[in-house]
Amino acid sequence: MRDGTASMTAAQVAALRIFSAGLVFVPFAFFHLRTIPKKKLGIVILSAVVGNLIPAFLFAAALTKIDGSLGGILNSLTPICVVITGILLYRDKIKTQKILGVIIGFAGLALLILSPVITGEKSISFENPGHLLLIVAATFLYGINVNMVSHLLKGMNPVHVATVSLSFMTIPSLLALWQQNFLDLNFKSSETQYAVFAVIILGIFGSAIATVLFYMLVRRAGGLFASLVTYGIPFVALFWGVIDNEKIGLLQIICLFIILSGVYLANRPEKNNRANTGTVQ
Repeated sequence: MRDGTASMTAAQVAALRIFSAGLVFVPFAFFHLRTIPKKKLGIVILSAVVGNLIPAFLFAAALTKIDGSLGGILNSLTPICVVITGILLYRDKIKTQKILGVIIGFAGLALLILSPVITGEKSISFENPGHLLLIVAATFLYGINVNMVSHLLKGMNPVHVATVSLSFMTIPSLLALWQQNFLDLNFKSSETQYAVFAVIILGIFGSAIATVLFYMLVRRAGGLFASLVTYGIPFVALFWGVIDNEKIGLLQIICLFIILSGVYLANRPEKNNRANTGTVQ
């Protein structure tokens, strides 16, 4: 997103990202559309609006004004929002153990992202509070979408849901590109070409393929566990840091241990369940 905003507006970045994701799935959607029950089609489309389209615009707008580190912390509110929206909208009964695990994981992730600030290596700006709220709003939409998929689209093929829902997003995203004068960009410029390429790659991998994998995880493991993948992002980031010969200290390792502890606690099966069923849930 940051590479994209170097030559495009936030709205252009968001629209191109979702258009690219939807366009990839259009050929598959022609075959998968007939597998979607008509009474569920509206929910399938709404899941893409709530879980992909609107958050893409919110994040793109927010990251033009706030630090990426702070955005990462706020993005990790997603599991907490899954819990809150599940309780408010679907009256889910979530064990205290799971809520505590989510909070511990969030604390570990926040500490990990803030570790450079703690060690004095960098600072984080808390200016533009309105843009901070944009990411908070996006995480609540993620929470609503996760619960909507796990409750209302239960049993449906996650690949079919993802391809059909995102393919429908080509229409509003294309209109947004036209409204934002995307074709007026200087496509002869190497900077613009790189920005467009970066956003298209983000749309294909970060939205299209990632949505399919995420919906598969929701179906197999449940909404709360699936949302905990947010806490796995730092592991990937640190992996690339090691590849780039960045320094990984004891504080980062401790933070990762805290995150793993929270994830384990949130998903640890209860003893009575194991005793009664003989299986690990």
